Amino acid sequence: MLRRRRALAVWLALVIVASGCEGKATVAYQSPAASAASASWAFDGDAAGGVPPGAEVFSGSWVVRAEADTPSKPNALCQVGSAEFPAVALGTIVYGDVTVTLRFKPVSGKTDQAAGIIARVQDKDNYYILRANALEANVNLYKYAGGQRSGIKDGGAKVVAGQWQELRLEIVGDRLRGSLNGQLVVEATDSTYKAGRVGLWTKADSVTCFDDVVVTPGTK
Repeated sequence: MLRRRRALAVWLALVIVASGCEGKATVAYQSPAASAASASWAFDGDAAGGVPPGAEVFSGSWVVRAEADTPSKPNALCQVGSAEFPAVALGTIVYGDVTVTLRFKPVSGKTDQAAGIIARVQDKDNYYILRANALEANVNLYKYAGGQRSGIKDGGAKVVAGQWQELRLEIVGDRLRGSLNGQLVVEATDSTYKAGRVGLWTKADSVTCFDDVVVTPGTK
């Protein structure tokens, strides 16, 4: 009987811990904007030292700055600070089915060297994440709900530090697909968020630069 009680106590503790890993999702957008249109950001016409017009910084330190090797010269948008999950929403357009493609370069970071796309963004605490990490050699899908991150699916891939690469997220209905340099790495399904804004993401002390962000309704 004592063993059973101990086993039950351990099981309950594990359930509580596991349930605490996922926050409660807040859903603000059930459908895309009627006028949802393609959008792009190259950051070259934006003033250095700030963020692009219409961007909403959730956390971290995001700045437009000149990068000598950026794919489209002269500027890129870089995350240069440290936070748990630095993130910024680009613009206010709400998308349902969407494809987001961008170029990124992991510059530095001792804890992490991550770059990410966020989509179906409800607010600062609720969205999907596609993350590439140069230190962990993976491209993973996450759900951020109620300010808590939980894994959806992991995918192994070589992510090169100090080099520009392409990251792509496609969302159609409840299916999410993540690609690195044109190769599909990870795909999964999740139905928490139906529509939302798009943006960029990093992790911890990652200094990461982004360029040539292209957002297209549906898939291409």
